[in-house]
Formats: sequence, C-alpha cells, structure tokens
Amino acid sequence: MREIASILRSSELFRELSEATLLQLATLAVRRSVGGGTFLFRQGQPRQACHLILQGQVEIVKDSGDGAERLILLGPGDTAGEGAFLHASQHTTSAQTLDNAVLFEFDRAKTLALLATDGQAAVELLSRVALVLNRRLLYAGSSRTGREQGYASGATRPEHDLLGDAEVPVDALFGVQTLRAMQNFPITGIPLSHFPALLRALAMVKQAAARTNGRLGLLDPRIADAIDQASQEIINGHWHGHFLVDMVQGGAGTSTNMNANEVIANRALELLGHKRGDYAFCHPNDHVNLGQSTNDVYPTAVRLATIFMLRGLLGSLEKLKIALHAKGGQFRDVIKMGRTQLQDAVPMTLGQEFEAFAVTTGEDIDRLRETARLFLEVNLGGTAIGTGICADPRYPQAVVEELRNITKLEMQLAGNLIEATPDTGAFVMFSGVVKRTAVKLSKMCNDLRLLSSGPRCGFQEINLPPMQPGSSIMPGKVNPVVPEVVNQVAFHVIGNDLTLTLAAEAGQLQLNVMEPILAFNLFQSMQMLSSAVNVLTTKCIIGITANEAHCRNLVEHSIGIVTAVMPALGYKRATEVATLALETGVPVREIIRTKGWLTEAQLEELLSPEAMTRPRPLTLGNGE
Repeated sequence: MREIASILRSSELFRELSEATLLQLATLAVRRSVGGGTFLFRQGQPRQACHLILQGQVEIVKDSGDGAERLILLGPGDTAGEGAFLHASQHTTSAQTLDNAVLFEFDRAKTLALLATDGQAAVELLSRVALVLNRRLLYAGSSRTGREQGYASGATRPEHDLLGDAEVPVDALFGVQTLRAMQNFPITGIPLSHFPALLRALAMVKQAAARTNGRLGLLDPRIADAIDQASQEIINGHWHGHFLVDMVQGGAGTSTNMNANEVIANRALELLGHKRGDYAFCHPNDHVNLGQSTNDVYPTAVRLATIFMLRGLLGSLEKLKIALHAKGGQFRDVIKMGRTQLQDAVPMTLGQEFEAFAVTTGEDIDRLRETARLFLEVNLGGTAIGTGICADPRYPQAVVEELRNITKLEMQLAGNLIEATPDTGAFVMFSGVVKRTAVKLSKMCNDLRLLSSGPRCGFQEINLPPMQPGSSIMPGKVNPVVPEVVNQVAFHVIGNDLTLTLAAEAGQLQLNVMEPILAFNLFQSMQMLSSAVNVLTTKCIIGITANEAHCRNLVEHSIGIVTAVMPALGYKRATEVATLALETGVPVREIIRTKGWLTEAQLEELLSPEAMTRPRPLTLGNGE
C-alpha cells in the first residue's frame, strides 16, 4: 500500500493529502491496463470513477454538436474525472486513450463509502478536489473580474523587472511582465487563451528555439530539455489558463511573447526542481527567449496559428459542401423558376441551385488553401528588425528546419528577413479570401431566406428546419434564424477585414506594431465563421425540404417560360405573348395554341419544363 500511496503523492490531486488518507485511498486503487482507443468515460454518461494515469496518454475531447474537439492531452501523473468525487452528474467531455495505457481507477461509490467513515479523509480529499478544480477555473476563465477576485485572496511571490517590484500570484506560471500587461490592457476581455491555436504555435516556436540553441551549444542541455518539455506540455493543451494577456495590446506583441516566455520558464523551473520565479536557473529572457525577438516570434506564431485554425474552417466548409451536394442530388427532379433581379427568368431545377451552392463552396475551400501557403514563409531568426542581432549566424536556418520538423509543415525562411519582418501582405490577401468566403455564404443565406419565405405570402419553394418560435407576439411564426445568424457573422468578418487592412497599412519603417489587432480580427473571423458554417450545415442545410408541387405550379404559370419559344416565334411574337399573358392571366401555352403559331407537338417539346433546364438544339422560326 505504501508503494501505491507514494505513486498517488506524485499527482497534483493527491499530493498534499496526509499519509493516513493516502494509505486508505491506496486500498481502493484498481490498476488497469487498457489498449489505445479505449474510452475511460464518454460525454453524457454519469460520472462513476476517477482515473490516475500512470503510463500512456489520454485525450480529453468535447463535442458541441459539430464534431469532437481536443481540449487537452493528459499524461502520467494527471487525473481524469475527479469531479466524480463531488457528484454523479453527466460528463461534459470524453476521455480516450491514444495508446496503450496503465492507470489507477477509483470507483466513485466505493470512495464515497470510505470517506463516509472518515471525516478527516473526506475533508482532505474533497478540499483538494475543490482546490484543483478552482485553479483550473481560475486560469481558464475569461472574466477579468473573476481573475481579480481569485488573486485578491491568494498568496503572492515578489518579482522584479525594469519598472520595479511587483507581487505575482504564487501559483501563477506567468510573471511580472504578464501581470503588468494584464493591468495595462483591459481592452476586450478576451485573453490569449481564447485561441488555443496561438498558444500551441507560440510553444512550437519556443520549442524549436530551445532545441536549436541546445544543438548549437548555446544553451545548457538540461535547461534546453526543460524548456522543450514545458513547451510540449503547452502544445498538448496544458497551462493555457496562464496566458491571460488581452489579445489587443500595445507593444507589437511583446506582452504575448513575454507571457509565453514566463509560463515556459516557470514550468521549466518546476521540471528542473526549482520554485516558480527562481529565474537564476531558467530565465524568461536569457534562456526561453534566447536568439529571439518578439518581432520574429510573434509574426511566426500568428502565421502558424492561422494555418492551424484554417483546418477547422476548412473542415466546416467541407461538411457544408457535402451537405449541399447531397441536396443537389435529392432535389435534381424538382422543377422551379430561376430568377434574375427577383423577376421570373427561366426554369431550372432546385438541384441545380443547390449544386451551384456546393460548387461555389468548393471554390472557396481551394482559394483558402492556396492563399494560406503564404504563411509558410517566416522571418524567424531575424530578431529585432531582420538583421539577426543577438542570434547565432547558424541559428535562422537551423531553427526554421527544427520548426518544420515540429509542425510537419513546409516552413521556409524568408529570402530577405528585413523585408519580411514588417511585411503583413500575406494577411491582407488571406483575410480577403476569408471575407470572400463570408460574402458568398451570406449571399447563399439570403437566397435560403427568400426561397423559404412565406409560408403563404412568399416564395415558399423550400422549407427550412423550424428551430425555435419566431415571435413573442405573432403566434405560429417561425423565422429563418440560422441563415440570419450566418449573415451577421459575415458582416462581422467583412468589418474585421477592413480593420486588418488598416492595421497592415499602418506599419512604419522596420516593424508593424499593429499586428495584435490584425491577429485578433483574423482569428476571430476564422473562429466565428467556422462555427457559423457548422451551425448552417447541421441545423439548416441537412434538414431542408422542397415544396415540389408548388415549385412546378409556379413554372407552369410563369411568363418567363416564353423565353423557351422565342427562337421559334421570334422576339416580337414572343414579346406579344408575354404581354398578353401578363394582362389576361392566360397561360403562355394557351395563348400560343390559340394563335396557332406552333403545333401541339412543338409546344410539348419547347415548353417541357425538364427540357428547359438544359441546353438543346434550337427550333428556329421566321418570326412571322
């Protein structure tokens, strides 16, 4: 039991429990060996056990209705499902092993039965669970007020920088420069942690730098390894709650870079056996930032993060394209009127209309992929202004090669680092393509709203899935709320593109200090657009149905079908038919039949709705 108790003490959850409590819990620990792909628990299932990972990796994912998203990657010493000790409510996430794993499992019922007989053990364990969960919330919340309240009652440690001394929360991985930035930039209330892709990108850059500096003999191997490991933990999803600087900040991203440097340095200190803030053994600037400047780290990380976030947007668009293709097939025989300038034009099929939506979505996917390749070129190693000051001459090429290995992307060192350092042209081009995508999606949603308008006084050609009551005063009203929200997201993306364009233009001399707002707007556009597309696909497109009989009736009574007989009648006679049909309400077919201008066989052939939806040989007349 003492051996098991010793293992338990290595975990954050059990670390500060008394020996007596640990020994009691050790009697409940059930050792399990499981293969890769095993679910320890699933989202929506009741909480039944807590798991302490001894070997292997466990992925925590959450599905919000549009596919599973990884939240964090757990490893030895981490626990999953500790909330089971507090209540038996449903899991809000799923936990799955990525490889063969060994773990201790603590059954909820048995653990609570034990605690019911030992008040001291109950107080110790449940207090520890509450503390661990509180820390996670503290460093994951986006509320500025919540963070301040949390810090006000906590212990602090002194730190010093250029401006003097400051008190940093003792359990914070960030340091004094991050603290000052939090105080200086209460702008949006959206911290860096809101965009995990950016944190992973920053950690990858720091990891590449540490490996390169270690290999070049510029950094003590032990320190390099600790920085490497700390960076990998961030890449895996740990410690994101300690990145609390506001996304919009002055200083060209220096606060972001220092937030990363301090978190990595303090975590590396722990891995080296030292306390947080003991920077003599691993310094945020001297070690983590060695050979770097904000001016090459930040733009490189923003480029990487854009590529990472694009994967989510592309995935959403691919699902939308597939759903639209499916509707194109489902509606291929539904004849309807096409319209130009909101006036009757010529017949088409509803399937053709949806297939066109699918094709245009596919074009956007291709353009986004093509333009994103511009972000593979980085200025890493150029340091302050591109001259490479304070970096080893071997460093630029070597660090980009290391970054290529870490990211599995075709990263390339810019040909001219002085030119590349202030250049934000790639962001202008890419944001333009994101805007193009938003504009076309908004146009599609406009069409969906028109086509579904009614139910009695509109087009009423299609039915959108009813998602919620549409009015607080008009009974029975159901609104096209999903297309409406996509429209609004598109407007926001268009505005973000303008802000980004102005930020790119505002660059001066050897640096563009406006990159934080550029990054914030681009990330926000991609994140919102990805979510909007997922909602559009799952809550609208998939459930659309057609009013086939109504669509065909509109075609049969449309004046626009006279276009099909125009080559045979001539423009003058066709115009006369259209005018009479409009004035009298008599169908086009009957007017032509009465006038005797075409035979019954010709009428059947020329006015076949199905035939009018595709090219065919012309039947020409003399117009007399």
